[in-house]
Amino acid sequence: MRILESSEDYLEAMLMMREQHGYVRSIDIAAELGVTKPSVSYATKRLRENGYITMDKEGLITLTESGYAIASRIYERHKTLTAFFVRLGVDEETAREDACKVEHDLSEQTYNAIKRHAEKSMDMKTE
Repeated sequence: MRILESSEDYLEAMLMMREQHGYVRSIDIAAELGVTKPSVSYATKRLRENGYITMDKEGLITLTESGYAIASRIYERHKTLTAFFVRLGVDEETAREDACKVEHDLSEQTYNAIKRHAEKSMDMKTE
């Protein structure tokens, strides 16, 4: 099933917040993504309906297994592409922004080629 880029962004942000803080709240998502609280409410409703997240009575958000799978795939792409761009000489802030732009649209074949190349170049540096 194809998921919208915005949904991938929300899931990725949720995973990052969980790793950083141990919990995820709607208000933190709004701040992280620079969106309004109503936008987050709408997005989390869709994500719940599609089975990607659950919310408890206190409003804490938990990624489901399928939500976690999508979030971790996008987050891995983000980290790999950011590191690759930095190694090419791009400053870190620009590298992060550019990684965010391409992480969703890059084909699996192209992403895997970049990942292999990045890993190979890292191996050469450690030898």
